[in-house]
Amino acid sequence: MTSHALWNWSVSHPASFWEALWQYCDVIADRDASGRSYDAVLLGGRRMAPPDATLGPRWFPGARLNFAEHLLTRRDDHTAIVSWTEQGKQSALSYAQLADQVARCAAALRAEGVGAGDRVAGWLPNVPEAVIVMLAASSIGAIWSSCSPDFGVEGVLDRFGQIEPTILVVADNYQYAGKRVDVLARVQHVTSRLPSLRATWVVSSTDVSANIANLANAAHWNDVLAAHDNAELVFARLPFDHPLYILYSSGTTGLPKCIVHGAGGTLLQHLKEHVLHTDMRATDTMFYFTTCGWMMWNWLVSALAVGATIVLYDGAPIPANDPSVLWRMAAQERVSVFGTSAKYLSALEKAGVRPRELADLSRLRCVLSTGSPLAEPSYDFVYRDIAPQVQLASISGGTDIVSCFALGDPTGAVYRGELQMRGLGMAVDVWSEHGAPVRGEAGELVCTAPFPSMPIAFWNDPDGVKYRAAYFEHFPNVWRHGDWAEITSHDGLIIHGRSDATLNPGGVRIGTAEIYRQVESLPEVLESVVTEHTLADRSGTEARVVLFVRLAPGVTLDETLTARIRRCIRDGTSPHHVPRIIGAVSDIPRTRSGKISELAVREVIHGRAVKNLEALANPESLAAFAGHPALTD
Repeated sequence: MTSHALWNWSVSHPASFWEALWQYCDVIADRDASGRSYDAVLLGGRRMAPPDATLGPRWFPGARLNFAEHLLTRRDDHTAIVSWTEQGKQSALSYAQLADQVARCAAALRAEGVGAGDRVAGWLPNVPEAVIVMLAASSIGAIWSSCSPDFGVEGVLDRFGQIEPTILVVADNYQYAGKRVDVLARVQHVTSRLPSLRATWVVSSTDVSANIANLANAAHWNDVLAAHDNAELVFARLPFDHPLYILYSSGTTGLPKCIVHGAGGTLLQHLKEHVLHTDMRATDTMFYFTTCGWMMWNWLVSALAVGATIVLYDGAPIPANDPSVLWRMAAQERVSVFGTSAKYLSALEKAGVRPRELADLSRLRCVLSTGSPLAEPSYDFVYRDIAPQVQLASISGGTDIVSCFALGDPTGAVYRGELQMRGLGMAVDVWSEHGAPVRGEAGELVCTAPFPSMPIAFWNDPDGVKYRAAYFEHFPNVWRHGDWAEITSHDGLIIHGRSDATLNPGGVRIGTAEIYRQVESLPEVLESVVTEHTLADRSGTEARVVLFVRLAPGVTLDETLTARIRRCIRDGTSPHHVPRIIGAVSDIPRTRSGKISELAVREVIHGRAVKNLEALANPESLAAFAGHPALTD
């Protein structure tokens, strides 16, 4: 049976497929007197869009398991986690050492009164402590949520302020591009505005502990663990759909949506993607360049469930003083699966870095790419300048499903510009705007049947109204993902980009509302609109974030104001949010209901016709964007 024939069977017989996966991956769960671990595989399988919060599809009802237990089945001296920075290797933890530290951390959480359903938040670099706290929280049934330390105060509060964490774990500083950035001043502002916090634990990246006297109920990480020496590792087995993670939408139309993912669905989906789509084994070493604010961090950590070694990296991917650091790391750690973004591969080629000439990559067998479509020339670069023997798998999914809709096939051919196959058990299709399947042309990426890693809810959405609106309003009872895609003659997939207004420079999802909230706090700026401008060259496409501002009377967009705008955005959100281009306009298009029309601006600056001008209250405003001089800079 070919992989595509297996896909056809898996979506035609979903209960049989997911039950077979459960058994093949030896899922650990309570058993009843008859030896069964669940009452059924799937109930309500025809109801993809739940009519209310209680009537959606239910996977493996009756099952009781624990996510962390699966990631800590090994307790030996095999390396579990290796940690690197721009300066090189920092530390390594065996599975036995990891289990010991998770046990201590879990005991500390319980001592603070944390129990099942409480939220534990991390504002951390990509360091082992993030993995340890996540596993500790999961072991007792608490819910983990994280942001990377380059987020500003408002960006963190937009997220953690909604979920009201009981424990916050933070870093005193982080490093990027050769610079060390202090975080504690921002931590003080954040903790003072999170009244739900019982304690803040501070991780130090140096041998000298930071002064935390100004933080209420704060303790140093090492002291927290030391207080619980010889703690026993205990796993609370909870229902299949017990909350595990809270991830966040991009915040395009307001505050980021808090997407709640269940333990069982996340576990099964990641096992499938690691074991079947990536051929991961206990002898493998996996690296993925990510931060704790991107779902690929959650995906990477799940490789512990197969007993593999994971490599964490904190820093710039191509630091000026050592642009090949990730490949030296890959060679030294004998990485077999190397994950990154399409933007990184393109930038690496432009920088003239040829990894195969710099390091021994003979053990590398798979290169994964996600975050944005991988251009055809990048396929050539990987096979020419990285490793001719690898499987190059461009994968695509999202925060919404904490996994993938399309990804790799270890047994199949790789075609330039294509994702190899649709995910097993995922009824993925491409539809026209009228809801009909299309082939040979692009359309909306949809999923027509339930799958285990669908969100179990949005936080603070008790009736499921926001949840249904996010995915099921466009096509009733069908998941519309917001990607513009095409199914190829090889039964692979091409992702042409987003079909909505979410920004995605360098593979980092950015919500326009997050930028607006910062820019429009400046008195000189009356309003703004932000979109992407895509340029194409031989190395692929580059999406530039472009910000247009309408200024107060008498104000000019000079270099000083431009710098202030960029600094405001960087300080309030993250460096990824800072626009490449800033230009001034006299008016900004709005719909008749008063909403800014980002999509109309995007069409105009790319020289495309706006299809629905009658929907705009002021269509004449679009003339200022066509050929705007800032776009030629």
